[in-house]
Amino acid sequence: MDSTVDALNSSYQEFVAAAAGVLEAKESSGGQKTALTDSALENFKQKWELFRVACDQAEEFIECIKQRISSECLVDEATGSVSSRPGQTATTATTGLPPISAVRLEQMSKAVRWLVIELQQGSGASASNTHSSAPFDARFSEDAAQ
Repeated sequence: MDSTVDALNSSYQEFVAAAAGVLEAKESSGGQKTALTDSALENFKQKWELFRVACDQAEEFIECIKQRISSECLVDEATGSVSSRPGQTATTATTGLPPISAVRLEQMSKAVRWLVIELQQGSGASASNTHSSAPFDARFSEDAAQ
């Protein structure tokens, strides 16, 4: 995480320095278009693109962490691994449902993610034919019927 923050910060600092370079080049040329201003603008454009890439990478990292935390919370909740706080009852007592295995939950989670991706891409009709490996374990009777 530190490397992502450092990369984003470094990219931002370079972007700001490039912006300052454009302003300095324009001021020194009296507002005229010169080779120096063109070079400063090209540098600014490159630093802008690099900054955008760094922002995208940081956003992907954050999304990955959010999904990981969500998955871990789901697994803890589904398997009953969540320790109850004072004044709370255990998950199985409140829902009446037995906990499911973490492997099974992860299989279902992956299948749902694939379906969401396919729906976002507009290919929901071909969802069952797009992946050669089955998203569910065939050992479970409710999955074998699909």
